[in-house]
Amino acid sequence: MIILALDTSGVDCSAAIYDSEADRLLASLTERLGKGHAERLPGMVEAVLSAAGLSLNAIQRIAVTIGPGSFTGIRTGVAAARGFALALGIPSVGISTLAILAEHWLKSGGEGPVLSAMDAKRGEIYAQPFDAKGTPLAAAAALDVPSFRAMAEYYGGRITGSAAGLLSEAGIPGDADAFDMLALARLGRDATPGERPKPLYLRAPDAKPQAGFALSRT
Repeated sequence: MIILALDTSGVDCSAAIYDSEADRLLASLTERLGKGHAERLPGMVEAVLSAAGLSLNAIQRIAVTIGPGSFTGIRTGVAAARGFALALGIPSVGISTLAILAEHWLKSGGEGPVLSAMDAKRGEIYAQPFDAKGTPLAAAAALDVPSFRAMAEYYGGRITGSAAGLLSEAGIPGDADAFDMLALARLGRDATPGERPKPLYLRAPDAKPQAGFALSRT
């Protein structure tokens, strides 16, 4: 099965082509943008297809990150995945960024259980525990630091992701999370297609409508 994997859930914009039979990426491209994912993603898809020597019609499944992460970025990736899937008549599957962090940790030799933890800013952490096979042990949640510390102690203290540094003496988070495209593609391969991907939001968006500027309806 040939899978197109897409990630726009954070500061990176990524596209990759994965061959499930060979269990390898045929092509992958990542750019650290911060913003502007919607404008850049179509060109990156064209680039990885060209590098893999394939046409868009060769794609048999779409795998896309659904969050938690950037509110706008998640919407961009999910919309693109749905659009490609609809145009090609193929399934699309959504994969959480926390599951990708756990998959990468475990496939890189890390032991389980492991707590995937992303710095969500404003004193919050997106976190979810996984067992040694990558199966979730609890639902993803937005936690304050004390709750995160208690969860880390409960699951054995193994942490992957940018929030790990928040439990150090310095209390400083790591660099922005990057989501391994091979891990995303493998999870997309193993996922069972069902409903179309939809964003996984663990808190409300930062941008909110301003009060006092609504127009009355006539």
